[in-house]
Amino acid sequence: MNILIVEDNRELAIEVYDFLCNVGYVCKIAHNCEDALEEVSSNDYDAMLLDLGLPDGDGFEVLKTVRKTKSKIAVIVLTARGELDDRINGLHLGADDYLTKPFALTELSARLFAVIRRIHGFTLNNLSIHGFLLQLQDYKVSYNETPINLTKKEFDIFQYLVLNKNRVITRLQLTEHIWGDILEVNSDSNFIDVHVRNLRKKLDKHTTIDWFETVRNVGYRINE
Repeated sequence: MNILIVEDNRELAIEVYDFLCNVGYVCKIAHNCEDALEEVSSNDYDAMLLDLGLPDGDGFEVLKTVRKTKSKIAVIVLTARGELDDRINGLHLGADDYLTKPFALTELSARLFAVIRRIHGFTLNNLSIHGFLLQLQDYKVSYNETPINLTKKEFDIFQYLVLNKNRVITRLQLTEHIWGDILEVNSDSNFIDVHVRNLRKKLDKHTTIDWFETVRNVGYRINE
């Protein structure tokens, strides 16, 4: 999952960044409104952690702008403000959750997973497709209870395609989701295809995967 951390407190931003990266997220930091909006407009984030008190404006303005074009991004507001009106305002503007500073990083991680799960429309910690079971929090995959050894990248690709089943996912979308900022990778390389090919080989050892489709010159689709 690709996460944008919008926080002007650099020490806190780095602390959150390190923690979330260690538990498997791909993260990027923005320290002000301008950088946050630029990141959201140029990259496909699954979630945003949004501070309200930013140096060049109010986080609520960022939230309003993001919600006009990015309905699927999960937004958790992080703020030192404890007033009820602020919490209500944030939820009315489209925030999915609200966490008051100081907060425990483990609670942040749990809330983040919960809102992403809710937005993608599943209510359990597991996903299943054609006999395969994905255990999302443990990064494990099995077929009819037989474990399958996937790399972290292979798991992330499989998970993202299953979450978006019956939709064509482009190579660019996969790049943004799995590797983060597309400006930091060579989007012309074939590293996506290599990871998908390796993933397919591992899945195909257990059952026919004709439902795992390559859409020529576009990307991939998993059909339910």
